[in-house]
Amino acid sequence: MTAATDLTIWLALGAGMLSFLSPCTLPIFPAYLSYITGMSVKELETNNHVKIRSKLLIHAIFFLLGVSLIFISLGIGVSFLGQWIQGLLAGESGDFIQRIAGIFIIVMGLFVGGWLKITSFMKEKRFRFTTKPVGYLGTVFVGMGFAAGWTPCIGPIFASILVVAAANPTQGAWYTIFYVIGFALPFLILTFFLGSTRWIVKYSGIIMKVGGVVMIIMGIFLFAGLMPRISAFLLNLVQDTWLTNLG
Repeated sequence: MTAATDLTIWLALGAGMLSFLSPCTLPIFPAYLSYITGMSVKELETNNHVKIRSKLLIHAIFFLLGVSLIFISLGIGVSFLGQWIQGLLAGESGDFIQRIAGIFIIVMGLFVGGWLKITSFMKEKRFRFTTKPVGYLGTVFVGMGFAAGWTPCIGPIFASILVVAAANPTQGAWYTIFYVIGFALPFLILTFFLGSTRWIVKYSGIIMKVGGVVMIIMGIFLFAGLMPRISAFLLNLVQDTWLTNLG
């Protein structure tokens, strides 16, 4: 992997975390756990029994399995699409797609930060279940339904990762996998510490603005073709710091 690829993977990891911490996901997180476990939110937040926590974590893992199946499948599909487009275009096809990706990510960053309104992204499109399918398999399907929905916050962020995957099809699957890992880590941590979600919700607006700024900066770097230089600079900085500490 190149330095630019390494940096993009870390950005994909951060994008996954940002998707989970977004105002359209985090506030309904306890409700989703209540739905898939059949327990009330109050019971989940106040009951610290080991069996209850184990049940929560197992359901969370199966829910994330369903989410992962959709997200990773989309990432692989877009990677193949990116390879096909690059095969059709000659010469500077990679640079062309990268510039398009940069513009798209800048626009999505403006939207995520709240500085741009896009009506089509403001519409709620999650699948809804009137009754939950029974057992852990049912939880997988709930996760798939959640991932297949194009929610106001997850849609733009994940779409940005898909566009980057199309621009770098050989690494597209990795970007999607790290996005899923970024989404799953806070999901599992807060499943165990369910009562901690309230204070994070309080600051979710600030988190989204910071994430939007990072997306805009990344988009500018992609459009200008500066990602390899920035990645190399950061890599050298980390290596120099590491060597200095060893010395």
